[in-house]
Amino acid sequence: MRIGLTYDLASEYREMGCSEEEVAEFDSIEVIEAIEDVLRASGDEPFRIGNIFRLTCALARGERWDMVFNIAEGMHGFGREAQVPALLDAYGIPYVFSDPLVLALTLHKGMTKRVVRDLGISTPDFAVAECDADLRGLTLHFPVFVKPVAGGTSMGISAASKARDASELHAGASQLWRKFRQPVLIEEFLPGREFTVGLLGSGRHARAVGAMEIILQDRAEPDVYSLLNKKDWVGRVSYRIEDGELGAEARNVALQAWRGLGCRDGGRIDLRCGTGGRPQFLEVNPLPGLHPETSDLAMLCRMAGVGYVELIETIIHPAKQRMAAATGASGI
Repeated sequence: MRIGLTYDLASEYREMGCSEEEVAEFDSIEVIEAIEDVLRASGDEPFRIGNIFRLTCALARGERWDMVFNIAEGMHGFGREAQVPALLDAYGIPYVFSDPLVLALTLHKGMTKRVVRDLGISTPDFAVAECDADLRGLTLHFPVFVKPVAGGTSMGISAASKARDASELHAGASQLWRKFRQPVLIEEFLPGREFTVGLLGSGRHARAVGAMEIILQDRAEPDVYSLLNKKDWVGRVSYRIEDGELGAEARNVALQAWRGLGCRDGGRIDLRCGTGGRPQFLEVNPLPGLHPETSDLAMLCRMAGVGYVELIETIIHPAKQRMAAATGASGI
């Protein structure tokens, strides 16, 4: 199969003047090369497309691919992750990972939590605030956690994200409004253990690979899996697979949310335990980082016995099934 690759390279955006934090969730060339290697080894032929601007130009020139492996995050707006799959839908080109509806919904953490709550899945109480007036009259219990409503890869998350009173909340929210120019999500802080669960597959065929606990060390920024802790994790963070009863519960909660939200092919769901010790939904990443060594999903899968080649092949398998089903239904 001819498989196009859509992605945002961090180096290209840095050359345009973007900051390290602005490009934190974009990919390195090592990720693209690693995915290409797996595709070639599987008998497919990869073609580098790049970001949505290059995709648009390629489509206008008449270029086509049997399928697109899409990891493009986009830069602007609540629909930034949905832009590439929406464009591919318009041209009838199949692709890997979730559709525009899911990607637009899950980028907005507040909207996602409303849907998750409606599904009956436990998630900390929260509010979405766009200005100072929204902070008045909040009934949330302190401490609370404040972060950009549509950030990724721990963007905007630091030790200051945990607010112990109204004054700290106002300071933290104001800083995020100025820096990211978007609403903030405020949720009651959960003091327990933190996990990220890896999901592979779609719908009833989806499965939770494992629940990886995130353990902050003495050198880490306290209480939060911040951008600093995530990027410079050696000596700050340790990771382990939780195989016991709590791990099973975390996997079950994540799988319910994954299926309920309609996510496809592969990704992660973050959870944290409250005072009662039960894991609660925090957020979902349906476009996971895929660096073979340092991304959370690859690390988690490796610890659970799933190598990088198997990870990529498992991610692309349901997309190929969707393509085959659509081709058969159309009579082509």
